[in-house]
Amino acid sequence: MSSKITSYPLLPLRNVVVFPKMIVPLFVGREKSVKALEEVVKSKRQLLLATQREQKTDDPGPDEIFDIGVTASVLQLLKLPEGTVKALVEGEHRVRIERSVSNDPFVEVMATPLAEEGMDRPDIGALLKATKEAFTRYASGRKLSDDIGSEIADLDQPSSLADVVAGHIDIDVQKKQELLEEVNVAARLEKVLALLHSEMSVQQVEKKIKSRVKSQMERTQREYYLSEQMKAIQRELGDSGEKDELSELEQQIKDTKFSEEAREKAMSELRKLKSMGANSAEAAVVRNYLDWLLSIPWGDKEKINTDLGKAEEILERDHFGLEKVKERLVEYIAVQQRVEKISGTILCLVGPPGVGKTSLGKSAAEATGREFVRVSLGGVRDEAEIRGHRRTYVGSMPGRVIQSLKKGKSVNPLILLDEVDKLGASLRGDPASALLEVLDPVQNANFVDHYLDIEYDLSDVLFITTANHLHTIPEPLLDRMEVIPIPGYTEEEKIQIASRHIIPAQRQAHGLKAREIRLSKPSLTEIVRSYTKEAGVRNLERQIAKIMRKSVTKIVRGETDAVTVGKSALQDHLGLPPFRYGLAEKTPQLGTATGLAWTRVGGELLTIEAVGIPGKGAMKTTGKLGAVMKESIEAASTYVRSISPQLGVAPSQFEKIDIHVHVPEGATPKEGPSAGIGMVIAIVSVLTGIEVRHDVAMTGEITLRGNVLPIGGLKAKLLAAIRGGINEVLIPKKNMRELSEIPEEIKDKLVITPVSTISDVIKAALVRQPEPIKDEDDEQEVPWTPPVMEGETGQGANLPEH
Repeated sequence: MSSKITSYPLLPLRNVVVFPKMIVPLFVGREKSVKALEEVVKSKRQLLLATQREQKTDDPGPDEIFDIGVTASVLQLLKLPEGTVKALVEGEHRVRIERSVSNDPFVEVMATPLAEEGMDRPDIGALLKATKEAFTRYASGRKLSDDIGSEIADLDQPSSLADVVAGHIDIDVQKKQELLEEVNVAARLEKVLALLHSEMSVQQVEKKIKSRVKSQMERTQREYYLSEQMKAIQRELGDSGEKDELSELEQQIKDTKFSEEAREKAMSELRKLKSMGANSAEAAVVRNYLDWLLSIPWGDKEKINTDLGKAEEILERDHFGLEKVKERLVEYIAVQQRVEKISGTILCLVGPPGVGKTSLGKSAAEATGREFVRVSLGGVRDEAEIRGHRRTYVGSMPGRVIQSLKKGKSVNPLILLDEVDKLGASLRGDPASALLEVLDPVQNANFVDHYLDIEYDLSDVLFITTANHLHTIPEPLLDRMEVIPIPGYTEEEKIQIASRHIIPAQRQAHGLKAREIRLSKPSLTEIVRSYTKEAGVRNLERQIAKIMRKSVTKIVRGETDAVTVGKSALQDHLGLPPFRYGLAEKTPQLGTATGLAWTRVGGELLTIEAVGIPGKGAMKTTGKLGAVMKESIEAASTYVRSISPQLGVAPSQFEKIDIHVHVPEGATPKEGPSAGIGMVIAIVSVLTGIEVRHDVAMTGEITLRGNVLPIGGLKAKLLAAIRGGINEVLIPKKNMRELSEIPEEIKDKLVITPVSTISDVIKAALVRQPEPIKDEDDEQEVPWTPPVMEGETGQGANLPEH
């Protein structure tokens, strides 16, 4: 074979490698490739076949084609419709592409023939024989035609054998290209032999997998046939296991105290089950439905406790304080003695976290003799969670109400719907709306779960719901419940709860004996005042648990036999106090008033600061205030301006001063109108230069006429005042009627002063009274009084006499 460089028309190949001595059909559609074929046929030249590196490239450049290819002769050319050409080519010799000569109308390259090496190796004969034997085994596994096997058997040239075998092995293009580029014949045979062995190993694994799958299928079929034969034999003998199972199911339906509708539904489903094959998917659905229908209680009632003394004893044992809730539960038990069924008794316990709402539900269940079932509704966003899924869905099941009845094993359990204020709505429906039927005493006697699709009577169930706040509960749902507020515990109640419940429980949880740990009452008081700031007792429990852990550690180390935690030792166990008990200010302050606010975790002291600076009468507010609180500040500012002569402030002064009102803890959002009178006092203090009493806190909404309107959360706010060391609290006069429900220990620690107008507030909050502006001629007070609207009583915004 000549070794001089020669030009060839190039035909780039996609996803195929042509070897010498191979005859391959090619379908050619690219314009340049078609023209190259036409040139070869016309001029009777040889064609150069080389594989593309990237198969997706439509017009590959010189760098995108492998350097090693084969020359080929075109044996046949057939033009197909749509411009495609079918060519039958035969590979002849390996060549190396040296450079590209032309790119139009087809690609033409210069190439040099490659000489073969390795023919003189002594083991080439053994490689030849081994390759033939390996290919024979490979061909039998791949079920290749006998003609290919005969062709391989007749080949005696090692180079030709290696190329023909390489062309018939099912390997990727990259590996075939590596075989084409291998000019050493012995090395090429070794690679081909290794690939054959590798492919045969894969064949064996595939054969094992197929055999295993086939045997499993055969075993399954065999078991099915045997099962059917056994059933047939049992039917002949009149002893069918399936029949027994269905008979047992039918007997259970007869024994259950179904409603008429439920019994008809159960028998209908049973008849369908009898007509189905045991292995059908529909039979499994029907059987699951019947299991649910039989598992929920029908007419099985627990005996209700009507012993008032026992109920009161249980409630007192489990909870300290919370008298209103206990009283309501005792009333329920008392009514239960006289009537068989109580309607309209859905209680909603509302209060901050940690005040014992959930545990109250459990105690109520024990006191009334009912089974307790808790259903957590926090984060539920799917209506089907309440009403169930329809049976058309895969994996469908009843809703949480029916599941709770199954767990309660009676038709009259106590179901606690926890965190009802945290229900959400989504594209899957509104679960709060689904609860309307559940919690309506008129409708829930005919509650229909989507899965059961029959009416179920929920009227015997005692539902109790819990929530942290009411504003997220929809009005229709709230209307169906009797709201019982639990505002929080007093300091003394927290100490009693810690002594009676938390300390014994934590002592047992940490493996301590009563003699090994002692917490004095002063230390408990200090923990409540300086280490917790909450309406409930959850954080108090954490602090006591921390003391227990440290005490156990000391005892286990052998440092002591018993630990006594006094007030002075608290820092060793709990670290520095995170809160300060007492007044925020030690002396009266100019422009600083103390308000009272209500939050989701109880009451808080609210410091209101005001300062005047030279300006043009602008009012600035800061402290992340809500829209209502900003409007409250505007109302306070307007009202103060309207009575400025009575305060000793000339109206012209407002044009020379800017007032900045700030509520500290700027990162905390603040909202609501109840800080209105505090805003007025802060502004009045700035304008008059009179300090505000530091031991007075106040709460109340103001109007532009100077009246003080009532507020909410009174108990929580009074508790916050006590925690802050406040001596006197100013509250709206209309809130005084609520004091009858406030514990005496709270009222004994505070001077509670009712106020109905701003004049009452100024008289009580400032260290001295402002002097009105005198008329220069007769030294009389300016005769100005804010107008009193028709229907109002009292003196409006009149200031106290000076």
